[in-house]
Amino acid sequence: MRKRSLIALAGTVAALSLTAVSPASAADNNVLTTGSLGGTAVAVGETLTASLATGTTATLYSSATGTSGITCSSSQFTAGVTDNPAAPGTATESLTGQTFGNCTSNNVGVLGVTSITVNNLPYTTAVASDGTVTVTPPSGSTIQTTVVLRTLLGSVNCVYQAPSLTGTADNADNSIAFANQAFTRSSGSALCPANGFWTAKYGPVTTSAGEAVYVN
Repeated sequence: MRKRSLIALAGTVAALSLTAVSPASAADNNVLTTGSLGGTAVAVGETLTASLATGTTATLYSSATGTSGITCSSSQFTAGVTDNPAAPGTATESLTGQTFGNCTSNNVGVLGVTSITVNNLPYTTAVASDGTVTVTPPSGSTIQTTVVLRTLLGSVNCVYQAPSLTGTADNADNSIAFANQAFTRSSGSALCPANGFWTAKYGPVTTSAGEAVYVN
């Protein structure tokens, strides 16, 4: 009897030890944290912001491999956290603002860029534990950007649309990068390129308190 009791006790201790290091315990971390990986959970309702990563620009080129189009030296986004579940999982945010400034164009016939406005906000942003970032518009809408150009023929509006955008979050510098995201022109003159391929890297992504955000 004593031998069986000792065996049962040993089995219980082993089971408890396994539970302590199981993935279920690791899942207590949230998808979005501050301070470090597995750090403090970002609260629902928190506002996240990021500008262009140092030394980078945001571009909207007319082809995926070309250099003809629009270049902006400043851009910023603002998003509110709407869900931050345990990791692994997918956190969601509401992208409420995105601005572009100091933009130039090298397109033939274009004298300058008056403005770039992101329409149909807010967009839903999903951030998965594997670093995949997906931006989608409201139901029945599209991701849309209106570009106002100064041309030899006067001011022209170029409207570009995309069904969704996909980026990548990187914990090395707390950034989110988008590469060659395809837009098509929905309206505008012949001076507006038929297609736009958007590239930008934002970072670091921070909370309202200036804390860097990690993806778990």
